[in-house]
Amino acid sequence: MPFFFLRADITTLDCDCIVNAANSSLLGGGGVDGAIHRAAGPALRDYCAGLGGCATGEAKLSPGFALPAKWIIHTVGPIWRGGSHNEEDLLAACYRNSLALALAQGCQSVAFPLISAGAYGYPRDQALAVAVREIRAFLLSHELEITLVIFDKSSFHLPDSLLRDVTAFLDRCMPAPASMEGRNTAVFKLRKSAKRRMDLFPRPAEREQAPATMPPPVPSAAFPLCAESSLDERLRCLDESFSQMLLRKIDEKGFTDVACYKRANVDRKLFSKIRSDPAYHPSKPTAIAFAIALELSLDEARELLMKAGFALSHSNKFDIIIEYFISNGNYDIFQINETLFAFDQVLLG
Repeated sequence: MPFFFLRADITTLDCDCIVNAANSSLLGGGGVDGAIHRAAGPALRDYCAGLGGCATGEAKLSPGFALPAKWIIHTVGPIWRGGSHNEEDLLAACYRNSLALALAQGCQSVAFPLISAGAYGYPRDQALAVAVREIRAFLLSHELEITLVIFDKSSFHLPDSLLRDVTAFLDRCMPAPASMEGRNTAVFKLRKSAKRRMDLFPRPAEREQAPATMPPPVPSAAFPLCAESSLDERLRCLDESFSQMLLRKIDEKGFTDVACYKRANVDRKLFSKIRSDPAYHPSKPTAIAFAIALELSLDEARELLMKAGFALSHSNKFDIIIEYFISNGNYDIFQINETLFAFDQVLLG
């Protein structure tokens, strides 16, 4: 199942389980911990009092009480002490133990905060890297919908080099906004061009009096076998569909179905629909996710998108960011989604 980033209040999420970045007493505190205790109600504190606390890196389970989530997994992240006190291993253990507990409880969806990145002082970019690494490793062999909840934009940091490179690529590709003077000039030119076209191509009444000199229609290259046939015959000349091209590319790349939909950050049920329906029309992010999963070249990705009725253009940030990663041979869908999230774009999958 897929992994997404979401900017939200974790206490409002209607999922099987949310993870609480707790302190060792499990009795509530500040930040996410305090917010979860307040939203769940006093019954949560009473329940946690019987759990006997929790060691750093470990995880314990409680009901969600007044929360929309059924369960809360409480895990204690490490306090940052410069990175030389086993902080990375302890933080990784928080994610691994929480995910193992969610799996044992039969949860299908779980939402994490960015553990230790608040009052505990863990550098946010490093905390994010650990979270993504552990979640990615877990999803290679398990089916679980995982959301990493970011409370505000300041909590989320891309590596400086990536942010700088993507921003520069966007600046090169995005059209510069036209000034009012430029727009007025463009409108004037457009009107002059329209006037010339009206002079060249007379109105219908004038055309009726002109001799018929139009050349016969040229057969369309798109329909070489039935250019002069009826519409029904043309429709029988349909090209390969998105689903058919996708399945062909999976075979050509030597991937299994499971490897493909996991690399695409796509749910197994959605992939089954695509496989079983040759006429399936995916959303644009889903189509691009499969292009990324299959590590298609830019031309191949454009062809796959075209099968689904979409295109890549330089008129919006989403398309340009996708082009940046494909052009640079970077098919890491998690890093692509991190970047899309940082630029407030729709995620893949």
